[in-house]
Amino acid sequence: MAKAVVVKEKASTAVKEKKNLNQNKKKKTKKKEFWKKHPKIAAKEEKPKKVTQTPVLPPKTPQEFSSNWKALQTVSDKGLKKEEKENGKEKPKTKKEVKVNGKEKSEPRPKTVAPKVNGHVKETKKDVKEPETTDKSKEAKKKKRKLPEGDKPIMGPKKKPSEDSTAEPPKIDLWFDDVDPDDIEAALGAEAGQIARRMQGLPEKKSDALDKVLVKDRAFEGLTRTIAMDCEMVGVGTDGEESILARVSIVNQFGKCVYDKFVKPTERVTDYRTAVSGIRPQDIKKGEDFKVVQKEVSEILKGRILVGHAVHNDLKIFFLDHPKKATRDTQKYKPFKQRVKCGRPSLKLLCEKILNVNVQTGEHCSIQDAQAAMRLYTMEKKNWEAAIKAKYNSAKKEPPKNESSSKASS
Repeated sequence: MAKAVVVKEKASTAVKEKKNLNQNKKKKTKKKEFWKKHPKIAAKEEKPKKVTQTPVLPPKTPQEFSSNWKALQTVSDKGLKKEEKENGKEKPKTKKEVKVNGKEKSEPRPKTVAPKVNGHVKETKKDVKEPETTDKSKEAKKKKRKLPEGDKPIMGPKKKPSEDSTAEPPKIDLWFDDVDPDDIEAALGAEAGQIARRMQGLPEKKSDALDKVLVKDRAFEGLTRTIAMDCEMVGVGTDGEESILARVSIVNQFGKCVYDKFVKPTERVTDYRTAVSGIRPQDIKKGEDFKVVQKEVSEILKGRILVGHAVHNDLKIFFLDHPKKATRDTQKYKPFKQRVKCGRPSLKLLCEKILNVNVQTGEHCSIQDAQAAMRLYTMEKKNWEAAIKAKYNSAKKEPPKNESSSKASS
């Protein structure tokens, strides 16, 4: 009897578990149905799902084009017929001749609609319209296009100017030989000056690279408080050892030439020293009188600081004096001597070592030498002027020897 009871109890528990599972499943299905009917979830489910379709490609074969074209034509014809019926007009023929001012002209055909490809109208070159111009603008264009009688328009492609075909500037024909090449250069330009020098057999002017170092661009061209002077001499006497003045040049503080004259010789010249002085017989034949030049130079020197290289020789040839306090000699300046390590340095040596410039390589030029001396001075101007002030101020403070001896005796 005991065995039968155990079997019944086990069977009852298995039935109960099955019932519970069935109940749980029903509850879950009810919940799902409830939430499916919920308005928010229903709205989301109602949205159409995206269906991936293959893209419609444009027609390639002539058959595909013809089918699209026929379909469009039928649509356009139906639309035109409806409009005509509503307006009570007949469809105009495509090639109907209309009389205009007694002349027959064919009416233009109605414009057809361009075919659609993938829902977009395919643009063609014929569909693009140019902006319509007014009658006035057309008349103005016609007037502009009109050429004067006799002038025919040159047709054909324009040729691009090649580098080889560029025309060279015409050479200036100089027929006057007595004019100074420097004057020609000032009047007609640098090229004319070079041609004049070649025709007269004169050496060509030195490059402008030297002028850029010695002369300040776009500077004042008149007289300044500081000036530089240089002279060129020629030889007189039996051996040509004695010197007389042949040319004098004065430049201002910026290297601009303010005075330059050739001087007539007061004695017979025995040695022109052309290799050094650059003086030729034709230069001094028509020069200025010595007394006139002497007077003009003395007026220029009054109240000014005079710069030069061995300037005492230039003053000696003029028979002039200048105060030592207002004289700046580049040959006697001690810092220059120390830098070059020479007791009496030449202007050429000073320019090479200090300015890194080569002067006096051939014939000397008094203007260039004066510019070089002025450039050397302007480089050391502050130190030079400070040294001179200190020198003369100390001399003023020291009492003279006579006064000191008289005080001691008393």
